[in-house]
Amino acid sequence: HVQLVESGGGSVQAGGSLRLSCAASGYTYSSYCMGWFRQAPGKEREGVAAIDSDGSTSYADSVKGRFTISKDNAKNTFNPQMNSLNPDDTAMYYCVADRSNDVLAVVAGTTGLYDMDSWGKGTQVTVS
Repeated sequence: HVQLVESGGGSVQAGGSLRLSCAASGYTYSSYCMGWFRQAPGKEREGVAAIDSDGSTSYADSVKGRFTISKDNAKNTFNPQMNSLNPDDTAMYYCVADRSNDVLAVVAGTTGLYDMDSWGKGTQVTVS
């Protein structure tokens, strides 16, 4: 059973930084495409960033230049570094794992959200 556990959320002032982490277990982590999505109250869930098994990345236009993602296959962790945060970044952030690289396209906005393999329970990010 695939399990994803997010951490690293919190409250930060505008212009600040946060580093989220997603710890994965229960599957061959290195072969999956990993992504971060977020959902603010009253808004639809949207893709933020993703990285596939080959290291190719995808970012939403709203976070390009501010967010950077990386993953550590040895530790089974997936970490987005979020800089220059602003109040529009306030949301619940969710880690996702899927066997399809279509996650990259969803984050880029070129295809719609679909039922992905596994989701974490989320970590709250609040920017004031």
